[in-house]
Amino acid sequence: MSSTGTARGAYEFCVLGGGIVGVATAHRLLRRFPGASVVLVEKEATLGAHQTGHNSGVIHSGIYYPPDSLKARLCRAGAQWTKEFAAANDIPFQVCGKLLVATDSAEHARMLALYERSIANGVEVEAIDATELIRREPRITGVGALFVPATGIIDYARVTAALAAQVEAMGGRVLCDTTIESITETTSAVTLSGPNGSITAGTLVVCAGLQADRMARMAGIRTDFRIVPFRGEYYRLPAERAELVRTLIYPVPDPALPFLGVHLSPTIDGELTVGPNAVLGLSREGYRKGSVNRRDALDVLSFPGLHRVARDHLRTGARELRNSVFKRGYLAECRRYCPELTTADLLPHRAGIRAQAVLRDGTLVHDFLIERTPRSIHVLNAPSPAATSAMPIAEYLVDQLESG
Repeated sequence: MSSTGTARGAYEFCVLGGGIVGVATAHRLLRRFPGASVVLVEKEATLGAHQTGHNSGVIHSGIYYPPDSLKARLCRAGAQWTKEFAAANDIPFQVCGKLLVATDSAEHARMLALYERSIANGVEVEAIDATELIRREPRITGVGALFVPATGIIDYARVTAALAAQVEAMGGRVLCDTTIESITETTSAVTLSGPNGSITAGTLVVCAGLQADRMARMAGIRTDFRIVPFRGEYYRLPAERAELVRTLIYPVPDPALPFLGVHLSPTIDGELTVGPNAVLGLSREGYRKGSVNRRDALDVLSFPGLHRVARDHLRTGARELRNSVFKRGYLAECRRYCPELTTADLLPHRAGIRAQAVLRDGTLVHDFLIERTPRSIHVLNAPSPAATSAMPIAEYLVDQLESG
């Protein structure tokens, strides 16, 4: 499907980054501007090699996000688009629903507040008590829960592959194994150069995920943030335990913390995974435990913003690190809502790495962050639910380009 080799040529549009957001953007450009010359550039041998291919595979509903945020608007539209695209292209998906389980009175109060937010967001949700929770999921315990029926599961790598096939069918070019080492913008064009040659485009769209800050600096954009990689470690349950639950099981999130917590996630391939936690990564693209990339480690450890995040979340960070090292700590997070799980149930599974934009003052950027130059647009932060929202994000980017 994709080609490699010398990356020379002139195009109307170049999209840098072959994750699902980048591929969706190339797709949307070709739909908006039929016949335009579009090239998609990816440094890896395959598309969707990083965040797209290393996540829980959840079709999110948008329940968590502030009603006026870009994330809330794009997630609602993206969930609908994802399901329709999958149905039209024979991509397996399942709308299994999600339960956010409160395990004590404090979580129950946060659950009720989240219920009000979900109503404001226009998300269908049902509040249930402990008795109804046990009736629906006999292996799960709690004092109450929110049921979100629209949440589903899918394999986003398959969605990305289907989009890329359509990009090529519409006349776009997909270049994998193509590293970019410099970006030069003039008044008339943008030139990207690397070991395989140069590409010139009238307009550049950068969807570089874990490398977003570096690509922005390469393009001459002054940035006040750094991509901090957070490693999310997963386990999977034994095959005979894969039907332990029918729905996705999430804890009620703590708004003081940046991540959603460890959850039970059925996958579209029939597995049941547990995770992720959130541990500082010392390699942006190193998925093996203990991976260290010298450049990545120096980049993040020398950044003042990380020092402030560490100070503000010292206790949480220590707990996450402890749970990464000791399986029993990780298990305790799961047993709060599924007490029958044992350490023997936690089998190794592939990890993921989340690209989190952190400002120099230590602020974690929770919404999408986009920057413009006269001939380029950069997606600097695309946190979850970026995979669910990929096509609405693409439409937003193309709208920005079309409006000038």
